[in-house]
Amino acid sequence: MQKRAFLFLQGVCSPFYQRLAKKLIDDGHRVVKVHFNAGDIAYWQGTLGKSHVFRGPLAELPDYLRTLWQRYAITDQVLFGDRRPVHLPAIENAQATGIRTHVFEEGYFRPFWITLEREGVNGHSLLPKDPAWFFETGKMLPELPKPVRFKSSFKLRARHDVAYHLAGLANPIVAPRYRNHAGITAPKEYAGYIKRFTLLKRWKKLDTKRVNRLIEGSRPFFLLPLQLNTDAQIRDHSPYADMAEVMDHVMGSFAEHAPSDALLCIKNHPLDMLLVSHTHTVQRLARFYGLQERIVYLESGDLEALLRHAAGTVTVNSTVGIVSLENACPTFALSDPIYNLSGLTCDGLLDEFWQSPPPPNGELFDHFRKTVMHTVQVNGGFYCQPGIELAVNNSANTLTTCPSPLEKLL
Repeated sequence: MQKRAFLFLQGVCSPFYQRLAKKLIDDGHRVVKVHFNAGDIAYWQGTLGKSHVFRGPLAELPDYLRTLWQRYAITDQVLFGDRRPVHLPAIENAQATGIRTHVFEEGYFRPFWITLEREGVNGHSLLPKDPAWFFETGKMLPELPKPVRFKSSFKLRARHDVAYHLAGLANPIVAPRYRNHAGITAPKEYAGYIKRFTLLKRWKKLDTKRVNRLIEGSRPFFLLPLQLNTDAQIRDHSPYADMAEVMDHVMGSFAEHAPSDALLCIKNHPLDMLLVSHTHTVQRLARFYGLQERIVYLESGDLEALLRHAAGTVTVNSTVGIVSLENACPTFALSDPIYNLSGLTCDGLLDEFWQSPPPPNGELFDHFRKTVMHTVQVNGGFYCQPGIELAVNNSANTLTTCPSPLEKLL
């Protein structure tokens, strides 16, 4: 096996990066790390190869990276999230120098999978947008093995996040120019989560009744799952500024074109920080469009149960769209996620979707799922010990494979 030189940029708030680096070093590869803040340093072991702290303005980052690429003869770079400001220069300039970029993200299929793609993810994925390609490719691939399962609690993920941001208190000294890619400070984020989890018990009781009424009632209902305003899926991979803009578009279309007896169920994201009141936005828009009696807003609730009974799902580009397709629910994508294929999501205009939308082609979805799983999904997780161990071993094989599983099929 050819020995490679990996440059690690920013990763997730967990020990995953350092354990992956150790695995690559143990296998004989070189690893170099760039730290952008004190949290990056805290989640890295000094013995894991060379490491550098970037303290300059973003304008100097392209030249800084080129220097490291040359100095260490870098062949590959590893990063989490392809739209972070500190990652954009690396991605934009690497291919011209022959450097392979490996992008980690949360899994397209969850909860036992993470995403690992070359060059980009989501809207920048190398996966084709050709249904015929998925049909032909899926037929050639073997059946999927069942994933190794593991338990990963939100509390564990939260502990890692808190530890990372507590280390960030040293940023004024360590990296004074660093700015968080999400644009929200950790104290605001944590205050929002505390408020949410305080109210969750009451919400669940009320929302369970609302979900049951929807499922047991005689009126058809459509589902609009909300996404996070801070998510790169909205900021960088969609035409919308925020969820208020999405709700305005969808509710306006629904009011004008949906059957008069249909309901629209709007379900908030389970990790929403309550920094913006979606309840007030929904109420305001419902009054404006005359939908006061036709909107059901949920903060919680059984998503799978809703999707099994919904007349259709409208999403920007959420992974809920994949769950909707798994449940044979007609699905409309407002943006262009990897599953936005003719035969899976509904073609045409949103205004047309409300009237008898066709279900997805089940055979095409089976081939799509099999192909995505074989090519860009890795069994494992980022936060708990068993998940990290799986992800490290499975990712190391993909990182050192040339061409990648997807590139072989392309």
